[in-house]
Amino acid sequence: MATQITKSQLLDDEEAARFLDVSPTTLRTWRCRKRYLIPYLKIGGKVRYDLDDLIGWLASRKVNGQGQEER
Repeated sequence: MATQITKSQLLDDEEAARFLDVSPTTLRTWRCRKRYLIPYLKIGGKVRYDLDDLIGWLASRKVNGQGQEER
């Protein structure tokens, strides 16, 4: 079954950057240089981020008290 995505869950660069607490330029740089593989949608010339994907990506970046990434 396909996941339902509503328009309100799709964030542009500005909104996604604000959610991640980085600048839009940083977010675009990460995407273009593949620094971090944050999932995104390409719709024509527009880039959109699914809020659930951003939340999942943030969870994957969690580091435990030992300085090691949790998996």
